[in-house]
Amino acid sequence: MKADIAFVRLPEIEPAEIMTHMSDPRVAEHMPLLTFKWDAAAVAKFVAQKEACWARDGLGHWAFLCDGRYVGWGGFQKEGEEWDYGLVLRPDAFGLGMRISRKALDFANADARIPFVTFLLPPSRKNLGALKRLGAIQVGEIEYDGATFLKFRLETS
Repeated sequence: MKADIAFVRLPEIEPAEIMTHMSDPRVAEHMPLLTFKWDAAAVAKFVAQKEACWARDGLGHWAFLCDGRYVGWGGFQKEGEEWDYGLVLRPDAFGLGMRISRKALDFANADARIPFVTFLLPPSRKNLGALKRLGAIQVGEIEYDGATFLKFRLETS
């Protein structure tokens, strides 16, 4: 039987779970902008920032649940005129990335506001097969908050 994947808003997750997740060095390994310590204040600020995206854009990041258990966060964030998709899973849930991403991209395909999705990955990410299987193409490199990222694009309409 397949595990049930659900998307909920970040405030529904116990802050200590997010703090533990984001403090794991395996998570930080491919997150060049993660240069601070995650504590209760950092979690509160993070959740408030993500909820502000929902208020501003009507869409944002979710918490992901597998059989009711928090396994990570991600979703869509508007960057200028583009919708960027991000996914940050707990290390014990890394294998769920494609299932969660397909569900999120099904959402994007059904949403007229999202003609395409972008993905920003640090150059340290060498295994890009999942993006290719989704049909994303690399469109260049960009600098974001002082870090370089590989930029990919996936048409959704």
